[in-house]
Amino acid sequence: MNTDEATVFVVDDDASVRRSLARLLRAAGWNVETLSTAREFLQRASVSEPACVVLDVRMPEMSGPELHSQMRESGLSLPVIFLTAYGDVPTSVEAMKRGAADFLLKPVDAAVLLQTVTRAVESHAAELSQRKGRQHVAACLARLTTRERQVLDAVIRGRRNKQIAADLGISEKTVKVHRGRVMDKMEVRSVAQLVRLCETAGIGSDSPGARHSMLSGR
Repeated sequence: MNTDEATVFVVDDDASVRRSLARLLRAAGWNVETLSTAREFLQRASVSEPACVVLDVRMPEMSGPELHSQMRESGLSLPVIFLTAYGDVPTSVEAMKRGAADFLLKPVDAAVLLQTVTRAVESHAAELSQRKGRQHVAACLARLTTRERQVLDAVIRGRRNKQIAADLGISEKTVKVHRGRVMDKMEVRSVAQLVRLCETAGIGSDSPGARHSMLSGR
C-alpha cells in the first residue's frame, strides 16, 4: 500500500512542541495533523490510509498511555510513538508491552524521529494491505455455493478429483465443473494461487497430499 498519502498525527498539549514537530515532519514530506488533547484525537474521523501517532505521555484529562489503551479497546490499530520529557522506565516498558512502536525522550533527535515515523507508517501500510487482502478473500468465499465450498476445502487439502467425487457422492465430471467455478469466483488461475489465497483468510491445508495437488493441478 502506498505511503505517499500517509498522515502523522501529533498529539501534545504543548503548542510549541506541536509546531516544531509539524515543521520537521512536513519538511520531510509527511502530511501532518496536530491535536492538543487525547479527546480531540478520539473525536476525529476514523483513519483509512497509512498513518501513525506521535503522542505525548503526560497530558491533562487523558494521558498518552490512557489514549493508547482506548485506541486498542476500540480497534484503532494506528502505530503509536510516545514522546516524553521524563525518563520513566516503567511507563516506557508498559507502553512497549502494549504494542507501542517506540518510546522516545524529548528533545527528540530529528533523524531518530523521522526514521521511527517511517518504520511505523510502513508497518501500518502493511497491516492495512493484509486487512484488505483478507476482506477480498472473504468476499470471494461468500460467492461460493455450499457445494463449491466443499470442493474448495477438498482441493486445498490435496484431494484429487476422483477422491472428491467419492467423498461427495458426485461424478468426477461434476467435480471438475465445480472446481472451475471455484477458480473463477476466487479469481485465481492455479491451485497454488488458491491455496495461498485461502491461507490469507486462515483457511489452510494440513494434508500431506496438498503440495502434490498444488504442483500437479489435479
